[in-house]
Amino acid sequence: MSEIKTTIIPEKQTFATIKGASKAIDYEAICAFVATGFFLDNDTYWTHKKVLRPGTINQLDDEGNLISSSKYFEWYHNPNKNLTFDDSVEAFGDLFERIIAEQVDDKKVILPLSGGLDSRTQAVALSALGKKVSAYSYAFKGGYPEHKIGRKIAKQCHFEFQEFLIQPEYLWDDIEQLAKINECYSEFTHPRQMAVINQFEQMGAIFSLGHWGDVLFDDMGVPDNLDFESQIEVLKKKIIKPSGLLLAKKLWKHFQCDGNFEDYLHERFSDLHKKIDIQNSANARIRAFKSEYWAPRWTSINLSIFSEVRPITVPYYHNDMCEFICEIPEQFLANRAIQIEYIKRKNPKLAHIVWHQQKPFNLHNYQYNKSPYNLPYRVLSKLSRIGKELMDKPLIQRNWEMHFLGESNQERLKHYLFQSDFIPKDLALNVLDEFNTKDQVFHAHALSTLLTLSLWDKLYND
Repeated sequence: MSEIKTTIIPEKQTFATIKGASKAIDYEAICAFVATGFFLDNDTYWTHKKVLRPGTINQLDDEGNLISSSKYFEWYHNPNKNLTFDDSVEAFGDLFERIIAEQVDDKKVILPLSGGLDSRTQAVALSALGKKVSAYSYAFKGGYPEHKIGRKIAKQCHFEFQEFLIQPEYLWDDIEQLAKINECYSEFTHPRQMAVINQFEQMGAIFSLGHWGDVLFDDMGVPDNLDFESQIEVLKKKIIKPSGLLLAKKLWKHFQCDGNFEDYLHERFSDLHKKIDIQNSANARIRAFKSEYWAPRWTSINLSIFSEVRPITVPYYHNDMCEFICEIPEQFLANRAIQIEYIKRKNPKLAHIVWHQQKPFNLHNYQYNKSPYNLPYRVLSKLSRIGKELMDKPLIQRNWEMHFLGESNQERLKHYLFQSDFIPKDLALNVLDEFNTKDQVFHAHALSTLLTLSLWDKLYND
């Protein structure tokens, strides 16, 4: 007998089996995965195998069968009405720095830097704590040079810095290794870190990763009094991929599942959302849904690539951070206000570096990212894209463009798509044709999901 206590947002999946259940493919769960990009709740590819839920204490027998499971944490919203915004910023800074200090101790930290706020907030904390840091950034060959922002952040914080130029087609040499690392619980085209996985080991002793800060420290863009059914529609719009939904409906029919897939998916969302007992804030309830079901089953999956090389820490996942969020007034979380103010107070020069999502503006003037103030930048950016297209060097903006475009990519893609008996070949051919002849952005998710299922069939479906 063993006891496993999962964190509020687990960094990895922990599996258990259902005693006495026969091994069978869970076709309904797979269809939901296709539509959303992740498995819902504790679903897996198999009916007899489940993932231990977040925030639970679980009893397993010696054979790995789940005996019992009980919740020790439920998401809530109980804002401290006496808390001022200044108090919130100060409390966040104290908590964030304490968490990071405890997590990394005296180890050399490997810090991925983007042009956004989450890793920049980490950089501020790590610099203030005097930690030794080896930072790095990615850039696509032919893409926006986001690594230039990372380099400026690292220089301001006196960190070591490396930039990695991600080359096209890197996926194909590593795709089966990736499939074994993430066990096909996430699409393969997202994790750029896979392209440079062999270089991480020499950089430091422990990762500090900035995942999920953008969800915890923002509102969900809805009125706080939004009714339950409208919240479900918001969640479906945020999570369901349109091409994934079309493909899932076809697979549902092929697998001969009972009923209507869209009804099934709506009911699953509704049942899961009902379990979150937050009645006083629609934003907090939607944030809790995403943190309970999306973060551990999508965001966390590719953390396994980092942990394959070095131990990982995720300060925004920390239990204390989750509880902190539950007690902060919603208006203070909106629009990333706490993180922005923390950076501006703690390291004003860092706040002057371009914010990628608001380029060319920074944390001091991003409010001007609107017409007419941003018009010159938009014109120059448009002219630059046109120039690259005329030179047959289109701007690479999405991960899948590195793996799905061009003759060489197409041949490798077909090799995997058509080797699988799990996916009907006419269906795979149709999705590939739709991608190549119609809207590539729309159909990329469905194509990526089929690629994932083909590898799962090859490596795990025995």
